[in-house]
Order: sequence, then structure tokens, then C-alpha cells
Amino acid sequence: MSSYVKGLEGIVAAQTKMSYIDGAAGKLEYVGIPIGDLASNSTFEETVFLLWNSRLPTKAELEAFTKDLRASYALPKGMAERVKTVPTTAEPMHMLRTMVSALAMHDADPNANSVEAARAKSLKVLGCAPAIVAAYDRSRRGLDAIAPDASLGFSANFLYMLNGEKPTEAMTRAFDICMITHADHGLNNSTFAARVVISTLSDVYSALTAAIGSLRGPLHGGANEGVMKMLNEIPSVDKAEAYVMDMIARKERIMGFGHRVYKAKDPRAAELMTLAKQLAEDTGNMDLYTKSHKIEQVMEREYAAKGIYPNVDFYSATTYHCIGLKLDLFTPMFALSRIAGWSGHIIEQLADNRLFRPGAEYTGPHDAPYTPIDKR
Repeated sequence: MSSYVKGLEGIVAAQTKMSYIDGAAGKLEYVGIPIGDLASNSTFEETVFLLWNSRLPTKAELEAFTKDLRASYALPKGMAERVKTVPTTAEPMHMLRTMVSALAMHDADPNANSVEAARAKSLKVLGCAPAIVAAYDRSRRGLDAIAPDASLGFSANFLYMLNGEKPTEAMTRAFDICMITHADHGLNNSTFAARVVISTLSDVYSALTAAIGSLRGPLHGGANEGVMKMLNEIPSVDKAEAYVMDMIARKERIMGFGHRVYKAKDPRAAELMTLAKQLAEDTGNMDLYTKSHKIEQVMEREYAAKGIYPNVDFYSATTYHCIGLKLDLFTPMFALSRIAGWSGHIIEQLADNRLFRPGAEYTGPHDAPYTPIDKR
């Protein structure tokens, strides 16, 4: 057995055709296509097809895939009522994790684990997860849920169900780019969790539920909420540098900076920085963007030499705020997108499965004596 590596850093545990990361060069590709090209030219629906099929679709294939996805928008009978029973004080990620698990109870054959069955189940979860999030958010605001509109694309439909009005083209495109850039990212913690669970031949719902549980952690998907909290604590742009330097002096972590893999600027952050600036201008939030940019400048001066740059969470926080999302919906947005990646990895795992069963390095004693309880 190989030697112990804390956190499994550098250990190759799976093979994938979905995404390639070169951390030193700050490079991310989906099936060989640079993330910047996809963000500029693709749609979320097309990106999901790419990830699940290892190639771009033809026009007819994309139309068929989009049609199938839109047919999956509606919640199963009874799910909308179940969402209403969730306490309005519940964290949205806890709610989403529980409701995705509950979807298994609306499946006539939830344990089917063929590649074809996994595709169908993944498509259903991907299609209706936005309705779950939107219905819960409206419920806690005392509003009725809005039925999905199958004439709208994935991003526009979610924003419509959330806000009760069809979004502008700029808002829709911004959200679509967020979905594309968050869709997959190698064998990250939540993706690993999904592959570990499905490797037992459990079921798609259990694997996705485990992944959502992993993603909500502040060291993973929850970091974008931390970024927004930090920005809200900084009263003005001219206070940003002092705020950051005080955190550095106290050796506190600056949320949205640094990445386990990237030692150059996260390529997703580069895409979102441009998007965040445009949205900030359009929505009157330039003060927020300017604070973000000032923090980046300070961090670049202090830490760029150590390979610490903005990650995907840093500018996605500003982007989601400009779109009008509540702070505790930031991480669920990450989940809505990442369902695409998790599902693709589940499909890959099932196609050539082997149970994950790593070893552990024992560090305890040997041949220890047993002491009777009356002598302890």
C-alpha cells in the first residue's frame, strides 16, 4: 500500500473525459474546450450535453436534449406540497439536499443503475432542482410557487420561477455563464463524494445527495457566501485595503482567494470578473465591484508571489448579488450547476465501476491489555 497523504493531495483516484485542469497554468477545459470559449459561445444546455457525451451536439441533438430537459422542469406530484412543509428558517442547502433525496420516492425504479437509467434520473434531477429552490424561496417569502415555463431555457426558467417575471436577456446570459463555469471541476470533494457513493451501486439520488452535503461546506461551495459577507462588512472602497491588511495581520483567511489546485489565476474567475463588472454597471452596483477589484489588487500585491489568486467564488458573489439573489441562495446556485458535473461523473463511474475502498494507516497501539471495568 502506498504511503499516507493527508487530504489525498496528488493522489489520482479516477479517470475522466469531462474536465482537465492545469493548476500551474490556470487552465480549465471541458472535454478539451477552454472554459473561456464555452462561456463566450455556449449555453448551459449545450455544456451539459458536452460533459455527458464527451462531444458537442449537432443542432438536432441539442434540440432533442433541450426538449427532454424542459420536459423535466415540473416537480413530481406531491413534491411542491412537501417543499411547503420545510420550515422557513431552514438553510436552502439543507432543504435542497433533503428534497433531492426525496425525489427517489417519486421514482418507480429508483435503484436502477444502468448508464441509461442514470442519464434519465440525472436529467430529471437537473431539470426540476431549480423548481425546488425557487418554490422554497418563494414559500419562505410568503409567496405562491410559480410553475415552470417550458418555453424558457434552463437559466431563464429558474429566474422566472424565482422572481415571478421573465428576466432580461443580460440577466439570463449572466446566469447561464455562471452555470457553465461551475458545471464541473475535476475530482473535487463533492464530485469524489458522488463517485464514492455510486461506486457501491447505491443510487443516483443518494450520490447526488452526498455531493450536495459536501458542497455546502465553507471550504468548498460555501465560500462564495463568505465573500459576500466580507464585502458587506467593508463600508466603502477606501476602507477595503485596511480591512484586508487587518485580516492578514490576524492571519485570517480572505474568502475567495487561493485554491487547492490553481497556483495561477482561476480561469473561471477571469470570466466572472468581466461579467461582474458589466452587471454591476447595469444594476447600479459599481461600488460593490470596485471594492472587489480593490481587494484583488491588495491580495495580488501581498500574495501573488505565493500563487494565491482569486478563485471562482470571489467574483461569482458579486455576480449573484447583481442578479438579485439572496446571500443564502449563492451556494444552491453552485449546486444547480454542479448537478451536471456530478451526474456526468456518476455516469462515468457506472460505465466502468470499481468500488472505492482505500486503506488507512493505523497509528494506534498494538496488543493493548483489556482492563476490567471495576479496575479502570
